[in-house]
Amino acid sequence: MSEQRRGLVRVEQGLKRVRVYFGGHVVADTTRPLLVWEVPYYPSYYLPLADVEPDVLVPTGDTEHSPSRGDGVLYTVKVGDAEAPKAAIRYPSSPIEELRDAVKLDWQAMDAWFEEDEEVFVHPRDPYSRIDILPSSRQIRVEVDGVVMAETTHARVLFETGLPPRWYIPKVDVRLDLLEPTTTRSMCPYKGTAEYWSAEVADGRVEDIAWSYRTPLPESERIASLVCFYAERSDLFIDGEAQERPKTKFS
Repeated sequence: MSEQRRGLVRVEQGLKRVRVYFGGHVVADTTRPLLVWEVPYYPSYYLPLADVEPDVLVPTGDTEHSPSRGDGVLYTVKVGDAEAPKAAIRYPSSPIEELRDAVKLDWQAMDAWFEEDEEVFVHPRDPYSRIDILPSSRQIRVEVDGVVMAETTHARVLFETGLPPRWYIPKVDVRLDLLEPTTTRSMCPYKGTAEYWSAEVADGRVEDIAWSYRTPLPESERIASLVCFYAERSDLFIDGEAQERPKTKFS
């Protein structure tokens, strides 16, 4: 996989077939996607202009400047009566040569994205990130403001690149009477859609402290319906030893 760096932007040649659906039609189909890290946490797809259906891109006359990528030309994506205003951008004079003949489609504005024949969600999967889920008989205890919220020797620990280990606990070992469901939802391209709980403790309410994946994606089925607490905002004990709270973007 070739790689080019320009300032804070990293560009690599992807190896997967990528298809994009909008308005009931395939608007892009390529085996030459570019993975572009515009932010440190995950890549975006830039697709060769030649592999995007030409009649779906309608110029808006607007531009958008990026300090790293240059001046971008904005397009509306249109298929029949379906329109996604300003949902495509191209940098024809970019200082990053690889981007000049590529188009970025707004992920959320499109109907569906496929890598090979599998639908993917949220953003492209990072080829340098992986998930391992392992059963563990270590004693796990989670406290929030001194209140024991969960205790088990039947956890499953999820190792995800760039994040601290996450301990997923069976609901029978969680004080569900101290948890209240919230309307918060988040999506992960590796795990699926998470639902959240807040904790009711003596010192008040701790918002969205725990989450669970009711129906995770296939690679994460081993954590289905288990509960995990943010180690950044709770106290985790492993075999009786207090763990230092990790510093992450969720702290």
